Amino acid sequence: MSQPIMEKKTEAKAQVPLEIGEKKAGHATVKISVEQLNFYYGKCQALKDISIEIKENHITAFIGPSGCGKSTFLRCLNRMNDLIPGAKSSGRVILDGIDIYGKNIDLSELRRKVGMVFQKSNPFPKSIFENVAYGLKIQGITDQAILDETVERTLKDAALWDEVKDKLNQSAMKLSGGQQQRVCIARALAVKPEVLLMDEPASALDPISTAKIEELILDLKKKYTIVIVTHNMQQAARISDSTGFFFLGELVEFDLTSNIFTNPRNKRTEDYVTGRFG
Repeated sequence: MSQPIMEKKTEAKAQVPLEIGEKKAGHATVKISVEQLNFYYGKCQALKDISIEIKENHITAFIGPSGCGKSTFLRCLNRMNDLIPGAKSSGRVILDGIDIYGKNIDLSELRRKVGMVFQKSNPFPKSIFENVAYGLKIQGITDQAILDETVERTLKDAALWDEVKDKLNQSAMKLSGGQQQRVCIARALAVKPEVLLMDEPASALDPISTAKIEELILDLKKKYTIVIVTHNMQQAARISDSTGFFFLGELVEFDLTSNIFTNPRNKRTEDYVTGRFG
């Protein structure tokens, strides 16, 4: 049975004034606070002094040209980069008041709490049911009633239940690309994460499947905090509450999505979103 990331703190979550990503009156809760994060692949610095606050139950998008650090930053939020030989970082990533780069962190529990969906759909060569139930079985859950309930609930959350409910025992590999990606989303949701990281989840899909994924993401933010990397600026404009522009390892600008695309403060941001480079 997995342990908590660290002992929970008793004080309330920090409340911050209406600024980034909150479109209604009131306050938004900070889910993840990144403080002076630097990241290196060996001697090559990929991220430079990143500081940002990511709000709960919001969609935060990161845009920028290839190789600018977007995906590296995303993977820092659940320490996936730890798996890369020679990788190192400095700074802090605070999740619900706990520094995930601190001591005594349970990485399995962290990656359950902060799930990830990758650019290329990667269903296992198993049935649809076994794909979605995989994470639960890894945790040692074998109660069939729990597995059945979770598979149905998460496939519904992933807007896929009606399409596959009569063929759960069929191979997930036989599904369309868009359906496979939604199976992967359901698999991530099955272990009850609080944050969902999505690395270009629709880049390999056709426009119809992309629209379904975008509709799904908009619906999922009711329950989850979503952080998405996308090369598609129109996609960021359509679905995100706040947007950050990365360039050469720097977070050049972070603001309400509407401001980034209509009234950016930084000339480099303006040049990128207007197509002058990238």
